[in-house]
Amino acid sequence: MDWSIVVTVLVTILIFGIIIFIHELGHFLVAKACGIQVNEFALGMGPTILKKQGKNTLYALRAFPIGGFVSMEGEDSSSENQNAFCNKPVWKRILVVLTGPVMNLILGFIVVLVMVICTPLVGSTTVARFEEGALSAQTGLQVGDEIKSINGSPVFVDNDIVYGLLRAEDGNADITVVRDGKTVNLDNVKFAVTDTGEGAPQITIDFKVQAIEKDFFSVIKAAAMKTVSIMRAIWVSLFDLITGNYGINDLSGPIGVGQVVNQALQLGWMSLLSLVAFISINVGIFNFIPFPALDGWRILVLIVEGIRRKPMNPKIESGVNVVGLVLLMGLMVVVACSDVLKLFQ
Repeated sequence: MDWSIVVTVLVTILIFGIIIFIHELGHFLVAKACGIQVNEFALGMGPTILKKQGKNTLYALRAFPIGGFVSMEGEDSSSENQNAFCNKPVWKRILVVLTGPVMNLILGFIVVLVMVICTPLVGSTTVARFEEGALSAQTGLQVGDEIKSINGSPVFVDNDIVYGLLRAEDGNADITVVRDGKTVNLDNVKFAVTDTGEGAPQITIDFKVQAIEKDFFSVIKAAAMKTVSIMRAIWVSLFDLITGNYGINDLSGPIGVGQVVNQALQLGWMSLLSLVAFISINVGIFNFIPFPALDGWRILVLIVEGIRRKPMNPKIESGVNVVGLVLLMGLMVVVACSDVLKLFQ
């Protein structure tokens, strides 16, 4: 038996389990705080493996570690129970729905904060030195330049530099820097490009940035800015997917994520933490999308209800959510098939 595969599968399940648990815990805690009747708090889907009946809530562990849910009284239908979800003020219901994805963003920030604390220094956006024969130094970039944007995309942390340059076409980038207190626009800064044989060529970042001594405020600021940087990268990737810059083959489901987890395990626990932060933030942002069956859709429906002072017909809302869920499950199947095909390429 290949134990590395077993470890990878278990770690992947653990990562998704923690992220889903935190998401559902957000819904659960705020629902309880708002006096909403929670009928069941479940981790996983499918048949129940373990369960414990609390005072008002059934706590369950289900067979398939592919999700989880908080079942609230009156969530998808009307109810005469005064503590039902549907009978609470709109702002309380929005808060309950909102807290799930927000908890994923908070988890992502905490993981990034741990990573920053565990690194000796915090990276800046100021060029410290160049590699020997660096093309960027020959085409405009200088030591001491504080990079502010790459191809129009703002740069706040060192991660933004990497992401911005990886998106640069043909190894050319328009870079805006602050040099001697003045803003300078550098057109067509060049970087070496290597053909990896895996499709898109890979750009070589031929300089290093200055390190910042750590203190309490620099650590908090760096963690916050790195979290924002990840959030922005995810939004940009979603936009690229919608506009056709990326295709279905570029998406990864649980199988594809498992492969990345395996790579992260080989690189070390810091790489694994980075992946956990990315996935958690990704789940949070994805759930903000106003698509049926996602938290973003429910928030939109509740906002409209607050404006109209009249709820959507529960049957219509439930039907729309079912359609959205079917489409999402279909997408998951397509992505999973794509992941399987990649294994044989």
